Amino acid sequence: MLLWFSFFLGVAFGVFARWGRFCLLRGLRQATGLDSSEARGTAPALQAFALALAVALLASQGLQLLGVVDLTQAQIVRPNFSALGVFIGGAVFALGMVLANACGARSLVLLAGGNLRALVTVVFLALGAQASSTGVLVPLRQWFQGIAPSALEHSTLTQQLQANSLSALTIYALTAIIPALLLVTYALWRPALRRSPAQWLSGLVIGALVAVGWWISAHIGVDAFDPAKLTSLSFISPIAETLLYVQVAVGREFDAASALVLGVLAGAGVTALVTGTARWEGFDSPAHLAKSAIGGWLMGCGGLLAAGCSIGQGLSGMSTLAWATFPAVAGIVLTTWITLQIVATRRSIRQSGR
Repeated sequence: MLLWFSFFLGVAFGVFARWGRFCLLRGLRQATGLDSSEARGTAPALQAFALALAVALLASQGLQLLGVVDLTQAQIVRPNFSALGVFIGGAVFALGMVLANACGARSLVLLAGGNLRALVTVVFLALGAQASSTGVLVPLRQWFQGIAPSALEHSTLTQQLQANSLSALTIYALTAIIPALLLVTYALWRPALRRSPAQWLSGLVIGALVAVGWWISAHIGVDAFDPAKLTSLSFISPIAETLLYVQVAVGREFDAASALVLGVLAGAGVTALVTGTARWEGFDSPAHLAKSAIGGWLMGCGGLLAAGCSIGQGLSGMSTLAWATFPAVAGIVLTTWITLQIVATRRSIRQSGR
C-alpha cells in the first residue's frame, strides 16, 4: 500500500512539475536576467516556488497543529548537526545545480521527456550520493559534519516556541500564517505569475503534496512497534537508492523512495507526451556533457551533506521549520544567486566586447 501511495505522490509531482515547469533554479535565473524568456525583473518561476512554500508551510504545520502528524519525527529534523557543514553541503549542491542547469527533481522531469543530458546528470547525482553515503567520500562527509557540531535541546522552531509557553494557535500564526502571507504577497504582487495558470496551479499543488507526503509516511504502512522516520518530497537519496536497486535488486526490497522516483518519471513522461513537449535532446559538445556529469556529481555529494535538495530542504525541510534546514537552504539559495550573478556579469562583459 505504501508503495502505491508513494508512486502516485510521485506521479502528481511529475505531472505538475512538468506542466508548470516548476524549478527554483529557473526562477533564480529569471530574477538575474539569465532567462531570456522573461522580461528582466520578472520571475514567475520563483514566485511559483514561493507560493508552493507558503502552501507547504500552512498545510504541514496545520497537520501538526491538528495532531495528524508529528514533524519532529521527520527524517530531516536533527538536533545534532554542523551548521557550517550543512551550509557547505547546500553550497556544493547549488554549484552542481547551476553547472547541470537543473536540480535532481527537475532532471528527473526532463529525463521523462527525452532529455538525455538529464540522464547523465541523474546517473552522476546517484553516484555522488552513493560515494558520500557508503563509498569513498564517507570520510570527507564525516569531516564536514564534524565541523563545529551543535547539539540543540529543541530541533525545530516550533519546539523552541513551545518551550517559551506560547499557545499552539499563536505558534501557528507566527510560524505559518504570517510567513505564508508574506510569501503569497511576493508571489502575487507582480502579474507574471497570475498570467500563467500552469505555474501558479503547479505551485499550489506541489506545496500541498509536501503535506500529503508527511501524511502518507505517518499513516500508511506504519509499523507500530518500529515506526520509521517521516519523509516527504525529496530526491537525492531516493535517486541514489533507485539506481542502486536497478544494479543490485537481488536481496533488496523495492522501497517507497524508489516508488516516488518511478512515479515522477511516469507522471512527467505522460505529461510530456500529452502536451507535445516530449523530444530527444542531447549534448552540443563534450564540454556540455562534462558540465552535466560534474554538476550531477556535485549535487549528489552536496545534497547528501545538506540532507536534501532544493525540494527536499527548500520545500519539505522548510515546512518542518527544522533548525538544520535553514543553513542548508541558505547555502543553496545564496550560492546559486552569487554564481548566477557571476555568470550574468561575464555574459554582459562578453556581449559588450563584441
